Amino acid sequence: MEHDARHNDSAVSPETRVLDRLQRHIPLVPQPYRAIAEDFGLAEDDVLRHVQALKDRRLLRQLAAIFDAAALGYRSSLVAARYDPAAIDEAAALVSSHPGVSHNYQRDHDFNLWYTIAVPPGHSLEETTDRLHRLSSAQSTRLLPTLRRFKLGVRLDVAGDRAAAARESTDEPESSGGPSAPLTERDIRAVRALQDDLPVTSRPFDALAERESFDSVEELLDTAEDLRRRGAMRRFSGVVRHREAGFSANGMAVWVVEEGECERLGPIMAGFASVSHCYQRPTYPDWPYSLFTMIHGRSAGDVQECIDAIREATGLDEYSVLYSTVEYKKRRVRYFTGAWDEWDRQHAPEVTRT
Repeated sequence: MEHDARHNDSAVSPETRVLDRLQRHIPLVPQPYRAIAEDFGLAEDDVLRHVQALKDRRLLRQLAAIFDAAALGYRSSLVAARYDPAAIDEAAALVSSHPGVSHNYQRDHDFNLWYTIAVPPGHSLEETTDRLHRLSSAQSTRLLPTLRRFKLGVRLDVAGDRAAAARESTDEPESSGGPSAPLTERDIRAVRALQDDLPVTSRPFDALAERESFDSVEELLDTAEDLRRRGAMRRFSGVVRHREAGFSANGMAVWVVEEGECERLGPIMAGFASVSHCYQRPTYPDWPYSLFTMIHGRSAGDVQECIDAIREATGLDEYSVLYSTVEYKKRRVRYFTGAWDEWDRQHAPEVTRT
């Protein structure tokens, strides 16, 4: 049988291999780019050049820590909202102005604005969302917090080495559900440092450690490893710009599943490589879908191929697919800043504290 070039590393450019690696894990060591270079048999300068080129071409959005909001004491949720289509851009701008909103998309559904929001300790998620509902003149708003997480790990197939319906092993840890231990002052300083974009230099963590008053880069990295072991930090990795990387189809497939079947079927859905997120969320009379799967493909055909494979594997037939049509905001939440209080002062001075 002729060997498929998609599975031949020699057919993939070093830059693409570096991009694929950055999505998975960046070593928490003083010289992470050198460690990556050694894995690939490259010089550190070559990896630095590739990373900078990926940023210059806008393929690479950010290199930073991914934190578990609940483990940091934050509350978060996906939110579905319905707006008059003629007013949605203005409404989306208001929603995006909130510092806790990390992702904000227009999707092709009656619920046409979808965003994720996180609020720090001392702030009410429900009151904040209600304030956004009223300020943005939403027709209806539905809170859709995570009830059970089956997968959270965006890794786009930039090397083109797997089929749209390929399966993969997944060992996704359960969400902590809350802080496992009180965060120390040093923990909070580490979070502030690690949430910033990693510089493209030989010793990129040095500047972050100095800015947050760590005695040494080793102290920062030791704290980072401790946060990772405790589940407060999921991983340190890169985020790829989907559309720029050729993944123009961003489909959110949502499924009608009986309550007792979610725990069994969720891991099956999560096992598909094209599925980056898989969650169980609450239902409403006007929203009957309980399992959510985010599917990324180079085309709508790729997304449908994965959906068809999920249907075959689970026996489910009641579903909808919502495609993003406008990306209003996409960035990681910045934790432990004064931005929430400032937003409250400007937009919601009477917000209820809990």
